[in-house]
Amino acid sequence: MTESNALDPEDRKIVTLARSARARNGVPEGAAVRDETGRTYVAGTVDLDSLKLSALRTAVAMAVASGAKSLEAAAVVTEAESAAAEDLAAVRDLGGAGTPVLLAGPDGTVRRTVPVE
Repeated sequence: MTESNALDPEDRKIVTLARSARARNGVPEGAAVRDETGRTYVAGTVDLDSLKLSALRTAVAMAVASGAKSLEAAAVVTEAESAAAEDLAAVRDLGGAGTPVLLAGPDGTVRRTVPVE
């Protein structure tokens, strides 16, 4: 586990944003991604009858829709122990192999960092 204070300030920011999205919207997951220019995109889980997206895939979609060309990092706050393969694939599609995904618990403590392959 990684204490939030031990993180780079920009990584700490996306974990905090992801945690806030989860809490504010009362959803199972919150996520945030940072693009190549430093802009951040924040999202929560989407659970409609006609559309179901994880928070991380929603954040990646928001980045793409806003013109991001790449990702520097991603964070997801969840009770799950790992990120779904589809979530990691979305990060890889935009950010490329090696883009770090910070997996944090609901308290914001980063459990692990997964570089997408």
